[in-house]
Amino acid sequence: MAKLDDTDRQLLMLLQDDDRQALAVLSEKIGVAVSTINDRIKRLVRTGMISGFHARIAPEAIGLDLLAFIMVSWSNPKVEAVFLERVKASPDVLECHHITGAWNYLMKVRVSTTRDLERFLTETIKAVDGVERTETLITLSTAKETWSVRV
Repeated sequence: MAKLDDTDRQLLMLLQDDDRQALAVLSEKIGVAVSTINDRIKRLVRTGMISGFHARIAPEAIGLDLLAFIMVSWSNPKVEAVFLERVKASPDVLECHHITGAWNYLMKVRVSTTRDLERFLTETIKAVDGVERTETLITLSTAKETWSVRV
């Protein structure tokens, strides 16, 4: 991991808050030259500290009203490759984590309706030969959701 100084930390925090700020605005807030800001952003991208710049879309605004967390398990390790291939190909899966405990994976899924969730479970997850169990938790409301990390 590359070392971060205070300027890098400030820059990362500001970019997490709003990555569309002009370099001149970032320069003024941090107190360094615009060229320094530009060079640092390039370095942070090159070293993998910044993995990309993205528009954060409000899912409900485009009809993706249902958020679910799905746990999946199997006992045959050969299932994993096929499962991951399907998950990576699905636009419904926002996150997929290999976890400890009684389950193999935990997924965060966004769809429009319960019918869409049922279709996803049937056609994407349970269609994988060897998947033995799933447990689905439907989110009623979200108290906190962030993509920002402590720098």
